[in-house]
Amino acid sequence: MRELEILMNPNKLVQHLQKPAKEFTKNDIVKFIDDNNIEMLNFRYVAEDGKLKVLNFVITDKDYLESILSTGERVDGSSLFSYIHADHSDLYVIPRFRTAFLNPFTEEPTLEILCSFYTKEGKPLESAPGYILRKAAQKFTEDTGYVFKAMGELEYYIISEKKDLYPAMDQRGYHASAPFTNWEKLRTEALQIIAQSGGKIKYGHSEVGNFTTDTHVYEQHEIEFNPVEAEEAVEQLVIAKWILRMLGEKYGVTISFAPKITAGKAGSGLHIHMMLEKDGVNVMADEVGLTDVAKKMIAGILNHSKSLTAFGNTIPTSYLRLVPHQEAPTMVCWGDSNRSVLIRVPLGWIAKTSMIKDANPQELGEVPYIPGKQTVEFRVPDGSADLYHLLASIILAAREGVLSKNALDRAQELYVNVNIFDEKHKDIFDKLEALPESCFESAEALEKDTDFYQQDGIFPPGTIENFVKKLKAYQDKDLSERLFKKDAEIKKLVDQYLHCM
Repeated sequence: MRELEILMNPNKLVQHLQKPAKEFTKNDIVKFIDDNNIEMLNFRYVAEDGKLKVLNFVITDKDYLESILSTGERVDGSSLFSYIHADHSDLYVIPRFRTAFLNPFTEEPTLEILCSFYTKEGKPLESAPGYILRKAAQKFTEDTGYVFKAMGELEYYIISEKKDLYPAMDQRGYHASAPFTNWEKLRTEALQIIAQSGGKIKYGHSEVGNFTTDTHVYEQHEIEFNPVEAEEAVEQLVIAKWILRMLGEKYGVTISFAPKITAGKAGSGLHIHMMLEKDGVNVMADEVGLTDVAKKMIAGILNHSKSLTAFGNTIPTSYLRLVPHQEAPTMVCWGDSNRSVLIRVPLGWIAKTSMIKDANPQELGEVPYIPGKQTVEFRVPDGSADLYHLLASIILAAREGVLSKNALDRAQELYVNVNIFDEKHKDIFDKLEALPESCFESAEALEKDTDFYQQDGIFPPGTIENFVKKLKAYQDKDLSERLFKKDAEIKKLVDQYLHCM
Protein backbone atom coordinates (compact mmCIF):
# COMPACT_ATOMS: atom_id res chain seq x y z
CA MET A 1 0.00 0.00 0.00
CA ARG A 2 2.84 2.39 0.90
CA GLU A 3 4.58 1.65 -2.41
CA LEU A 4 1.40 2.32 -4.37
CA GLU A 5 0.87 5.58 -2.49
CA ILE A 6 4.35 6.73 -3.49
CA LEU A 7 4.01 5.53 -7.08
CA MET A 8 0.76 7.42 -7.69
CA ASN A 9 1.76 10.61 -5.83
CA PRO A 10 2.29 13.49 -8.33
CA ASN A 11 4.64 15.38 -5.97
CA LYS A 12 8.06 15.15 -7.64
CA LEU A 13 9.86 15.05 -4.29
CA VAL A 14 7.83 12.03 -3.20
CA GLN A 15 8.61 10.27 -6.48
CA HIS A 16 12.32 11.09 -6.40
CA LEU A 17 12.91 10.33 -2.71
CA GLN A 18 10.58 7.32 -2.67
CA LYS A 19 9.00 8.22 0.65
CA PRO A 20 5.82 10.04 1.79
CA ALA A 21 6.16 13.78 2.40
CA LYS A 22 5.58 13.38 6.15
CA GLU A 23 8.88 11.45 6.31
CA PHE A 24 11.02 14.13 4.59
CA THR A 25 14.19 15.06 6.49
CA LYS A 26 16.73 17.83 5.99
CA ASN A 27 19.05 15.36 4.23
CA ASP A 28 16.21 14.45 1.85
CA ILE A 29 15.73 18.09 0.91
CA VAL A 30 19.47 18.54 0.34
CA LYS A 31 19.59 15.39 -1.79
CA PHE A 32 16.67 16.49 -3.95
CA ILE A 33 18.20 19.94 -4.46
CA ASP A 34 21.55 18.41 -5.39
CA ASP A 35 20.14 15.68 -7.66
CA ASN A 36 17.86 18.09 -9.54
CA ASN A 37 20.13 21.12 -9.85
CA ILE A 38 17.73 23.34 -7.91
CA GLU A 39 19.00 26.92 -8.09
CA MET A 40 16.69 28.71 -5.66
CA LEU A 41 14.90 28.00 -2.40
CA ASN A 42 11.88 29.95 -1.16
CA PHE A 43 10.66 30.07 2.43
CA ARG A 44 6.89 30.68 2.52
CA TYR A 45 4.74 31.64 5.48
CA VAL A 46 1.30 33.07 6.16
CA ALA A 47 1.15 36.43 7.91
CA GLU A 48 -1.77 38.33 9.41
CA ASP A 49 -3.34 39.10 6.02
CA GLY A 50 -3.75 35.39 5.24
CA LYS A 51 -1.60 35.47 2.10
CA LEU A 52 1.63 33.61 1.44
CA LYS A 53 4.78 35.66 2.01
CA VAL A 54 8.17 34.71 0.56
CA LEU A 55 11.86 34.90 1.39
CA ASN A 56 14.10 34.02 -1.58
CA PHE A 57 17.45 32.23 -1.33
CA VAL A 58 19.97 31.63 -4.11
CA ILE A 59 21.70 28.33 -3.42
CA THR A 60 25.42 29.09 -3.62
CA ASP A 61 27.01 26.16 -1.78
CA LYS A 62 26.14 23.16 0.36
CA ASP A 63 27.25 24.71 3.66
CA TYR A 64 24.92 27.68 3.13
CA LEU A 65 22.05 25.34 2.21
CA GLU A 66 22.67 23.23 5.32
CA SER A 67 22.69 26.40 7.42
CA ILE A 68 19.33 27.78 6.31
CA LEU A 69 17.65 24.36 6.41
CA SER A 70 19.02 23.70 9.91
CA THR A 71 18.46 27.06 11.58
CA GLY A 72 15.98 28.92 9.37
CA GLU A 73 16.25 32.68 8.95
CA ARG A 74 15.36 35.93 10.72
CA VAL A 75 12.34 38.09 9.77
CA ASP A 76 10.73 41.30 11.04
CA GLY A 77 7.63 40.15 12.88
CA SER A 78 6.27 43.68 13.29
CA SER A 79 5.91 43.95 9.51
CA LEU A 80 4.01 40.65 9.37
CA PHE A 81 1.73 40.99 12.42
CA SER A 82 0.17 44.19 13.73
CA TYR A 83 0.32 42.98 17.33
CA ILE A 84 4.11 42.47 17.35
CA HIS A 85 5.94 45.64 18.34
CA ALA A 86 9.02 46.97 16.55
CA ASP A 87 11.16 47.07 19.70
CA HIS A 88 11.18 43.24 19.99
CA SER A 89 10.08 42.15 16.57
CA ASP A 90 12.69 39.64 15.36
CA LEU A 91 11.32 36.16 14.67
CA TYR A 92 12.78 32.99 13.22
CA VAL A 93 11.10 31.22 10.30
CA ILE A 94 11.85 27.48 10.43
CA PRO A 95 11.05 25.22 7.43
CA ARG A 96 8.65 22.28 7.71
CA PHE A 97 10.24 19.75 5.37
CA ARG A 98 7.04 17.76 4.68
CA THR A 99 5.59 20.82 2.87
CA ALA A 100 8.31 21.05 0.20
CA PHE A 101 7.27 21.26 -3.46
CA LEU A 102 8.64 22.48 -6.78
CA ASN A 103 7.54 25.93 -7.91
CA PRO A 104 5.68 25.43 -11.23
CA PHE A 105 5.89 29.09 -12.28
CA THR A 106 9.59 30.02 -12.15
CA GLU A 107 12.00 29.73 -15.07
CA GLU A 108 14.86 28.65 -12.80
CA PRO A 109 14.36 25.40 -10.80
CA THR A 110 12.98 26.54 -7.44
CA LEU A 111 11.93 24.67 -4.31
CA GLU A 112 9.22 25.99 -1.97
CA ILE A 113 8.92 25.15 1.75
CA LEU A 114 6.34 26.41 4.24
CA CYS A 115 7.67 27.69 7.57
CA SER A 116 6.64 28.14 11.19
CA PHE A 117 7.40 31.15 13.42
CA TYR A 118 9.65 30.92 16.50
CA THR A 119 10.71 33.46 19.13
CA LYS A 120 14.22 34.54 20.08
CA GLU A 121 14.17 31.85 22.78
CA GLY A 122 13.62 29.21 20.10
CA LYS A 123 10.03 28.48 21.13
CA PRO A 124 6.92 28.51 18.89
CA LEU A 125 5.35 31.96 18.64
CA GLU A 126 2.22 31.57 20.80
CA SER A 127 0.20 34.02 18.70
CA ALA A 128 1.21 32.55 15.31
CA PRO A 129 -1.95 31.35 13.52
CA GLY A 130 -0.38 28.01 12.61
CA TYR A 131 0.66 27.32 16.19
CA ILE A 132 -2.81 28.17 17.53
CA LEU A 133 -4.24 25.56 15.15
CA ARG A 134 -1.64 22.98 16.11
CA LYS A 135 -2.40 23.47 19.82
CA ALA A 136 -6.15 23.14 19.20
CA ALA A 137 -5.75 19.90 17.20
CA GLN A 138 -3.42 18.37 19.78
CA LYS A 139 -5.72 19.30 22.65
CA PHE A 140 -8.69 17.79 20.81
CA THR A 141 -6.94 14.44 20.39
CA GLU A 142 -5.59 14.42 23.97
CA ASP A 143 -9.03 15.06 25.48
CA THR A 144 -11.27 13.01 23.16
CA GLY A 145 -9.07 10.26 21.72
CA TYR A 146 -10.11 11.22 18.19
CA VAL A 147 -8.18 12.78 15.33
CA PHE A 148 -9.93 15.76 13.75
CA LYS A 149 -9.73 15.88 9.95
CA ALA A 150 -11.07 18.53 7.61
CA MET A 151 -11.12 19.81 4.06
CA GLY A 152 -12.43 22.84 2.22
CA GLU A 153 -14.59 23.53 -0.80
CA LEU A 154 -12.74 26.39 -2.46
CA GLU A 155 -15.13 28.48 -4.58
CA TYR A 156 -13.90 31.35 -6.73
CA TYR A 157 -14.83 33.51 -9.70
CA ILE A 158 -12.80 33.89 -12.89
CA ILE A 159 -13.48 37.30 -14.42
CA SER A 160 -12.47 37.73 -18.06
CA GLU A 161 -13.25 39.83 -21.10
CA LYS A 162 -16.52 39.05 -22.78
CA LYS A 163 -16.70 36.32 -25.42
CA ASP A 164 -19.76 35.99 -27.62
CA LEU A 165 -19.46 32.42 -28.95
CA TYR A 166 -21.33 30.76 -26.07
CA PRO A 167 -22.94 33.41 -23.84
CA ALA A 168 -23.09 32.56 -20.15
CA MET A 169 -26.41 31.12 -18.97
CA ASP A 170 -27.25 33.29 -15.99
CA GLN A 171 -26.86 31.29 -12.73
CA ARG A 172 -26.78 28.03 -14.69
CA GLY A 173 -23.08 27.24 -14.53
CA TYR A 174 -23.22 24.14 -12.31
CA HIS A 175 -20.94 21.46 -13.77
CA ALA A 176 -20.90 23.17 -17.16
CA SER A 177 -18.34 21.76 -19.58
CA ALA A 178 -16.23 23.31 -22.32
CA PRO A 179 -17.05 24.82 -24.76
CA PHE A 180 -19.98 26.17 -22.70
CA THR A 181 -17.57 27.36 -20.03
CA ASN A 182 -14.48 29.42 -20.84
CA TRP A 183 -12.04 28.44 -18.12
CA GLU A 184 -12.16 24.68 -17.62
CA LYS A 185 -8.54 24.59 -18.84
CA LEU A 186 -7.38 26.96 -16.10
CA ARG A 187 -9.20 24.90 -13.49
CA THR A 188 -7.77 21.56 -14.63
CA GLU A 189 -4.28 23.05 -14.80
CA ALA A 190 -4.78 24.26 -11.24
CA LEU A 191 -5.86 20.78 -10.15
CA GLN A 192 -2.68 19.24 -11.53
CA ILE A 193 -0.37 21.85 -10.01
CA ILE A 194 -2.08 21.72 -6.60
CA ALA A 195 -1.74 17.94 -6.56
CA GLN A 196 1.95 18.21 -7.51
CA SER A 197 2.35 20.66 -4.62
CA GLY A 198 0.96 18.21 -2.07
CA GLY A 199 -2.78 18.98 -2.16
CA LYS A 200 -5.13 16.00 -1.72
CA ILE A 201 -7.78 16.86 -4.29
CA LYS A 202 -11.22 15.28 -4.46
CA TYR A 203 -12.41 16.98 -7.66
CA GLY A 204 -13.02 20.26 -9.46
CA HIS A 205 -16.00 21.62 -11.38
CA SER A 206 -17.72 24.79 -12.53
CA GLU A 207 -20.26 26.21 -10.09
CA VAL A 208 -23.68 27.85 -10.31
CA GLY A 209 -22.47 31.45 -10.53
CA ASN A 210 -22.29 32.43 -14.17
CA PHE A 211 -23.27 35.77 -15.70
CA THR A 212 -22.26 38.33 -18.28
CA THR A 213 -22.03 42.12 -18.24
CA ASP A 214 -21.52 44.43 -21.22
CA THR A 215 -17.77 43.90 -21.01
CA HIS A 216 -16.98 40.83 -18.91
CA VAL A 217 -17.84 37.20 -18.24
CA TYR A 218 -18.03 36.00 -14.62
CA GLU A 219 -17.58 32.26 -14.15
CA GLN A 220 -17.69 30.51 -10.80
CA HIS A 221 -15.61 27.38 -10.17
CA GLU A 222 -14.87 25.08 -7.26
CA ILE A 223 -12.01 22.85 -6.15
CA GLU A 224 -12.80 20.40 -3.37
CA PHE A 225 -10.21 18.56 -1.31
CA ASN A 226 -10.11 15.29 0.62
CA PRO A 227 -10.05 15.33 4.43
CA VAL A 228 -6.60 15.52 6.02
CA GLU A 229 -5.32 16.56 9.45
CA ALA A 230 -6.08 20.14 10.42
CA GLU A 231 -2.77 21.88 9.73
CA GLU A 232 -2.44 20.22 6.33
CA ALA A 233 -6.07 21.10 5.49
CA VAL A 234 -5.25 24.79 5.86
CA GLU A 235 -1.92 24.47 4.03
CA GLN A 236 -3.53 22.99 0.94
CA LEU A 237 -6.12 25.78 0.83
CA VAL A 238 -3.50 28.51 1.21
CA ILE A 239 -1.29 27.00 -1.50
CA ALA A 240 -4.29 26.43 -3.79
CA LYS A 241 -5.34 30.10 -3.53
CA TRP A 242 -1.78 31.16 -4.38
CA ILE A 243 -1.65 28.81 -7.37
CA LEU A 244 -5.00 30.00 -8.72
CA ARG A 245 -3.95 33.64 -8.46
CA MET A 246 -0.67 32.85 -10.22
CA LEU A 247 -2.60 31.13 -13.02
CA GLY A 248 -4.90 34.15 -13.22
CA GLU A 249 -1.84 36.30 -13.83
CA LYS A 250 -0.61 33.82 -16.46
CA TYR A 251 -3.91 33.87 -18.37
CA GLY A 252 -4.64 37.56 -17.89
CA VAL A 253 -7.84 37.07 -15.88
CA THR A 254 -8.94 38.07 -12.40
CA ILE A 255 -9.36 35.38 -9.75
CA SER A 256 -11.53 36.37 -6.79
CA PHE A 257 -12.45 34.41 -3.67
CA ALA A 258 -14.67 37.26 -2.45
CA PRO A 259 -17.93 36.17 -0.81
CA LYS A 260 -20.02 38.42 -3.04
CA ILE A 261 -19.36 39.61 -6.60
CA THR A 262 -22.61 41.42 -7.31
CA ALA A 263 -26.15 41.66 -5.95
CA GLY A 264 -28.56 38.89 -6.87
CA LYS A 265 -25.91 36.42 -8.05
CA ALA A 266 -24.39 33.41 -6.31
CA GLY A 267 -21.68 34.27 -3.80
CA SER A 268 -18.60 32.18 -3.08
CA GLY A 269 -18.43 30.18 0.11
CA LEU A 270 -15.65 28.12 1.62
CA HIS A 271 -17.55 25.23 3.14
CA ILE A 272 -15.55 23.18 5.65
CA HIS A 273 -16.13 19.42 5.81
CA MET A 274 -15.15 17.62 9.01
CA MET A 275 -14.74 14.07 10.24
CA LEU A 276 -13.36 12.26 13.28
CA GLU A 277 -11.05 9.25 13.14
CA LYS A 278 -10.01 6.71 15.73
CA ASP A 279 -7.24 4.23 14.93
CA GLY A 280 -7.47 5.33 11.31
CA VAL A 281 -11.22 4.61 11.04
CA ASN A 282 -13.86 7.25 10.31
CA VAL A 283 -16.31 7.23 13.25
CA MET A 284 -18.87 9.67 11.83
CA ALA A 285 -21.41 7.08 10.72
CA ASP A 286 -22.35 3.42 10.95
CA GLU A 287 -24.81 1.35 8.90
CA VAL A 288 -27.73 3.02 10.70
CA GLY A 289 -26.65 6.61 10.20
CA LEU A 290 -24.78 9.40 11.96
CA THR A 291 -23.11 8.30 15.21
CA ASP A 292 -23.63 9.91 18.60
CA VAL A 293 -20.10 11.34 18.62
CA ALA A 294 -20.77 13.01 15.26
CA LYS A 295 -23.99 14.55 16.58
CA LYS A 296 -22.22 15.79 19.71
CA MET A 297 -19.53 17.40 17.57
CA ILE A 298 -22.23 19.15 15.54
CA ALA A 299 -23.93 20.42 18.70
CA GLY A 300 -20.67 21.92 19.95
CA ILE A 301 -20.05 23.77 16.70
CA LEU A 302 -23.64 25.08 16.58
CA ASN A 303 -23.30 26.38 20.15
CA HIS A 304 -20.43 28.64 19.08
CA SER A 305 -21.46 29.25 15.48
CA LYS A 306 -22.16 32.96 16.01
CA SER A 307 -18.62 33.69 17.16
CA LEU A 308 -17.14 31.37 14.53
CA THR A 309 -18.25 33.89 11.91
CA ALA A 310 -15.61 36.27 13.32
CA PHE A 311 -12.96 33.96 11.82
CA GLY A 312 -14.89 32.65 8.81
CA ASN A 313 -16.64 35.79 7.54
CA THR A 314 -14.25 38.66 8.09
CA ILE A 315 -15.27 41.45 5.69
CA PRO A 316 -18.49 43.46 5.20
CA THR A 317 -19.41 41.73 1.92
CA SER A 318 -19.44 38.39 3.76
CA TYR A 319 -22.84 39.36 5.11
CA LEU A 320 -24.24 40.25 1.68
CA ARG A 321 -23.86 36.52 0.93
CA LEU A 322 -25.55 35.31 4.12
CA VAL A 323 -29.13 36.08 3.14
CA PRO A 324 -32.20 33.80 2.85
CA HIS A 325 -32.95 31.79 -0.31
CA GLN A 326 -29.33 31.94 -1.58
CA GLU A 327 -28.18 28.46 -0.39
CA ALA A 328 -26.22 30.27 2.31
CA PRO A 329 -27.11 29.77 5.99
CA THR A 330 -28.63 32.45 8.20
CA MET A 331 -29.97 30.41 11.13
CA VAL A 332 -28.38 28.09 13.69
CA CYS A 333 -29.53 24.56 12.82
CA TRP A 334 -28.41 21.35 11.07
CA GLY A 335 -29.94 18.68 8.87
CA ASP A 336 -29.48 15.93 6.29
CA SER A 337 -28.77 16.84 2.65
CA ASN A 338 -30.33 20.25 3.31
CA ARG A 339 -28.66 23.34 1.86
CA SER A 340 -30.66 25.81 3.94
CA VAL A 341 -28.99 24.75 7.21
CA LEU A 342 -25.77 25.84 8.90
CA ILE A 343 -24.33 22.31 9.17
CA ARG A 344 -25.34 19.85 6.47
CA VAL A 345 -24.91 16.08 6.54
CA PRO A 346 -24.17 15.15 2.91
CA LEU A 347 -24.68 11.72 1.39
CA GLY A 348 -22.01 9.44 2.79
CA TRP A 349 -22.41 5.98 1.20
CA ILE A 350 -23.70 4.58 4.49
CA ALA A 351 -25.86 1.82 2.99
CA LYS A 352 -24.21 -1.21 1.40
CA THR A 353 -25.39 -1.09 -2.21
CA SER A 354 -24.70 -2.71 -5.56
CA MET A 355 -24.98 0.49 -7.62
CA ILE A 356 -21.71 -0.18 -9.44
CA LYS A 357 -22.91 -3.61 -10.55
CA ASP A 358 -26.25 -2.22 -11.63
CA ALA A 359 -24.46 0.35 -13.78
CA ASN A 360 -21.96 -2.27 -15.01
CA PRO A 361 -23.63 -5.67 -15.46
CA GLN A 362 -20.36 -7.04 -16.85
CA GLU A 363 -18.70 -6.59 -13.44
CA LEU A 364 -18.63 -10.22 -12.30
CA GLY A 365 -16.11 -9.98 -9.49
CA GLU A 366 -16.83 -9.02 -5.91
CA VAL A 367 -16.94 -5.22 -5.52
CA PRO A 368 -15.67 -4.20 -2.08
CA TYR A 369 -17.79 -2.01 0.17
CA ILE A 370 -15.70 1.07 1.03
CA PRO A 371 -17.00 2.79 4.19
CA GLY A 372 -15.65 5.85 5.88
CA LYS A 373 -16.61 8.67 3.53
CA GLN A 374 -19.08 10.43 5.82
CA THR A 375 -18.38 14.05 6.72
CA VAL A 376 -20.45 16.96 8.02
CA GLU A 377 -20.30 20.34 6.30
CA PHE A 378 -20.05 23.74 8.01
CA ARG A 379 -21.54 26.04 5.37
CA VAL A 380 -21.10 29.57 6.69
CA PRO A 381 -17.40 30.46 5.99
CA ASP A 382 -16.30 32.20 2.80
CA GLY A 383 -13.09 33.17 1.00
CA SER A 384 -12.34 35.94 3.50
CA ALA A 385 -11.85 33.33 6.24
CA ASP A 386 -8.77 33.52 8.43
CA LEU A 387 -8.17 29.82 7.88
CA TYR A 388 -5.84 28.94 10.74
CA HIS A 389 -7.96 30.71 13.37
CA LEU A 390 -11.19 29.45 11.82
CA LEU A 391 -10.22 25.79 11.93
CA ALA A 392 -8.72 26.14 15.40
CA SER A 393 -11.97 27.66 16.69
CA ILE A 394 -14.08 24.97 14.98
CA ILE A 395 -11.94 22.28 16.63
CA LEU A 396 -12.39 23.87 20.07
CA ALA A 397 -16.16 24.02 19.57
CA ALA A 398 -16.21 20.40 18.37
CA ARG A 399 -14.18 19.34 21.42
CA GLU A 400 -16.65 20.97 23.76
CA GLY A 401 -19.49 19.13 22.05
CA VAL A 402 -17.81 15.72 22.15
CA LEU A 403 -17.07 16.13 25.86
CA SER A 404 -20.49 17.59 26.79
CA LYS A 405 -23.06 15.45 28.62
CA ASN A 406 -26.09 17.22 27.11
CA ALA A 407 -24.78 17.62 23.54
CA LEU A 408 -27.09 14.93 22.11
CA ASP A 409 -30.15 16.75 23.48
CA ARG A 410 -28.85 19.99 21.99
CA ALA A 411 -28.29 18.30 18.62
CA GLN A 412 -31.84 16.94 18.62
CA GLU A 413 -33.20 20.38 19.51
CA LEU A 414 -31.46 22.05 16.54
CA TYR A 415 -32.13 19.35 13.92
CA VAL A 416 -34.39 20.28 10.99
CA ASN A 417 -35.32 18.24 7.92
CA VAL A 418 -37.19 20.91 5.96
CA ASN A 419 -36.38 24.06 4.01
CA ILE A 420 -36.55 26.59 6.82
CA PHE A 421 -37.05 29.45 4.35
CA ASP A 422 -40.32 27.97 3.08
CA GLU A 423 -43.22 30.00 4.47
CA LYS A 424 -45.09 26.84 5.50
CA HIS A 425 -42.27 26.06 7.95
CA LYS A 426 -42.30 29.51 9.55
CA ASP A 427 -43.03 28.01 12.97
CA ILE A 428 -39.72 26.13 12.85
CA PHE A 429 -37.84 29.14 11.50
CA ASP A 430 -39.11 31.40 14.29
CA LYS A 431 -37.66 29.10 16.98
CA LEU A 432 -34.13 29.26 15.61
CA GLU A 433 -31.37 31.71 16.50
CA ALA A 434 -30.02 33.93 13.72
CA LEU A 435 -26.39 34.26 12.73
CA PRO A 436 -24.73 37.70 12.85
CA GLU A 437 -25.68 40.04 10.01
CA SER A 438 -22.51 42.14 9.99
CA CYS A 439 -18.88 42.14 11.07
CA PHE A 440 -19.93 44.30 14.01
CA GLU A 441 -22.44 41.72 15.26
CA SER A 442 -19.88 38.98 14.69
CA ALA A 443 -17.41 40.89 16.86
CA GLU A 444 -20.01 41.19 19.61
CA ALA A 445 -20.56 37.42 19.53
CA LEU A 446 -16.81 36.85 19.70
CA GLU A 447 -16.48 39.15 22.71
CA LYS A 448 -19.02 37.04 24.57
CA ASP A 449 -17.04 33.89 23.73
CA THR A 450 -13.61 35.26 24.67
CA ASP A 451 -13.16 33.03 27.74
CA PHE A 452 -14.09 29.95 25.73
CA TYR A 453 -11.38 30.52 23.12
CA GLN A 454 -8.72 31.53 25.62
CA GLN A 455 -9.17 28.53 27.91
CA ASP A 456 -6.21 26.13 28.07
CA GLY A 457 -4.04 28.80 26.43
CA ILE A 458 -5.07 27.86 22.87
CA PHE A 459 -5.82 31.45 21.82
CA PRO A 460 -3.31 33.66 23.66
CA PRO A 461 -4.35 36.96 25.30
CA GLY A 462 -4.75 39.70 22.72
CA THR A 463 -5.69 37.55 19.73
CA ILE A 464 -9.44 37.69 20.32
CA GLU A 465 -9.23 41.37 21.23
CA ASN A 466 -7.42 42.04 17.94
CA PHE A 467 -10.14 40.32 15.91
CA VAL A 468 -12.89 42.21 17.72
CA LYS A 469 -11.16 45.53 17.11
CA LYS A 470 -10.70 44.86 13.36
CA LEU A 471 -14.27 43.66 12.86
CA LYS A 472 -15.84 46.58 14.70
CA ALA A 473 -13.69 49.04 12.75
CA TYR A 474 -15.74 48.29 9.60
CA GLN A 475 -18.72 50.04 11.24
CA ASP A 476 -21.01 47.91 9.10
CA LYS A 477 -23.93 47.37 11.46
CA ASP A 478 -27.18 47.34 9.44
CA LEU A 479 -25.10 47.48 6.24
CA SER A 480 -27.45 45.23 4.26
CA GLU A 481 -30.37 47.52 5.01
CA ARG A 482 -28.37 50.63 4.13
CA LEU A 483 -27.35 49.14 0.77
CA PHE A 484 -30.74 47.73 -0.20
CA LYS A 485 -31.32 48.37 -3.93
CA LYS A 486 -28.27 50.65 -4.12
CA ASP A 487 -26.38 48.73 -6.83
CA ALA A 488 -23.70 51.38 -7.39
CA GLU A 489 -22.75 51.42 -3.71
CA ILE A 490 -22.77 47.60 -3.58
CA LYS A 491 -20.42 47.47 -6.56
CA LYS A 492 -18.06 49.95 -4.92
CA LEU A 493 -17.95 47.83 -1.76
CA VAL A 494 -17.48 44.59 -3.73
CA ASP A 495 -14.57 46.10 -5.67
CA GLN A 496 -12.97 47.20 -2.41
CA TYR A 497 -12.90 43.62 -1.09
CA LEU A 498 -12.46 41.73 -4.37
CA HIS A 499 -9.10 40.31 -3.28
CA CYS A 500 -9.78 39.29 0.32
CA MET A 501 -7.32 36.96 2.09
